[in-house]
Amino acid sequence: MAPISPDPTSAAALSLSAAPNPDDEPRWLALLDSLDVDKLTGIFLSLISNVPGYDPAPLPNSEIVRSAKLSFEALVDGLRAGGMGEGVTIAHHVGVSRARADIPLTALMTAIRHDFSVLWEGLIEVSDKSDAELLVRHTGIVLRTVDQYVSQTQQAYVAERRRMDDEASSVRQGLVAALFQEPRPTGMRLGAIAAELGIPVDAGYSIAVALGDDIAALRVFVSESERAGAVVHTHHSGDALTAFTHSSASEGSRLAEIREQLLEERVGIARADGLADLPRSAEAARSLARLFGPEEQGAMTWTRGWARFANRRLLAEGMPVIADVQTALERCGQAERARLEEAVRSYLRTGSVSESAALLFCHRNTIANRLRRFAELTGVDPLVPEDAARIVVGWA
Repeated sequence: MAPISPDPTSAAALSLSAAPNPDDEPRWLALLDSLDVDKLTGIFLSLISNVPGYDPAPLPNSEIVRSAKLSFEALVDGLRAGGMGEGVTIAHHVGVSRARADIPLTALMTAIRHDFSVLWEGLIEVSDKSDAELLVRHTGIVLRTVDQYVSQTQQAYVAERRRMDDEASSVRQGLVAALFQEPRPTGMRLGAIAAELGIPVDAGYSIAVALGDDIAALRVFVSESERAGAVVHTHHSGDALTAFTHSSASEGSRLAEIREQLLEERVGIARADGLADLPRSAEAARSLARLFGPEEQGAMTWTRGWARFANRRLLAEGMPVIADVQTALERCGQAERARLEEAVRSYLRTGSVSESAALLFCHRNTIANRLRRFAELTGVDPLVPEDAARIVVGWA
């Protein structure tokens, strides 16, 4: 890839051979500490809004903002160190996610090359006139750092596009799809598919499912996992992407770290006991992925989502779980209802009157009285396990 041309100032262009002085470091680090990453991100976003392929961008705005901020943080770290190290995570993420979003490589490179001018202008803004020569001496570091970031991003993009092309024509994808088709493969056919894919029939499988705009994050997880040595298979059906693997992750490994990061994304998580159980478990993970509210984050596990799942199923069958409770609470004043619901919700989370009282900064007798009042009004007693389960599902 051709080096980026230093366009902000002619002085910068003439100083590529200049090297920092040994006593430059304190002031240089002070300038870097003065950079406002949020401000740099905002300027960058205003610039790329006019880049063809980004107007509008085929990615959620939240993803563009997040990755831009992380990119500038990585670039500033690179300036501190005198250049980018190998394997910068955000560079790989940007390359993979933009490839998956079908953003043209020329558009991606045009957008990323704005990083230099944004960084340079930011450094000028936080510097004094007396810093001019210091900036000139550090121009080469700025150019090198941005170019290294661009190069790593481009490499990740090209590799991911190659992966996408391979997936489109891969026999492997056909075999994976066969696992989910009706009639489900069994016996010798299931064994043959497993043998072709190089995976065991009877092992446990970890499954993640993402929907719609959340698929990009799962794609990045798949790519990062394979870079870390795992074997991850994917199946795209409708608006859902299913990823499953039997690869284990030892504690403290890069793969374990990647899987921890996945738990922060909007995915449904399930476990299959063997390859034959995979379609059923994947459908369960897909159902969990459908439970997210618009602003919720973090993986939806069965532990987190069971009550909400039960609630939606019952509502779909025309059986509202606590319609009578809601009607009874409507007879209260707004303030009393808020206090009663607050006490009941706290008690259902903690299972303890004393702990709820501490959390709500009131006497335990106050909590006990509110639980009693709730039971009198609604006929549903939070202290009775069967009634408590009904409220948990109804409020999920």
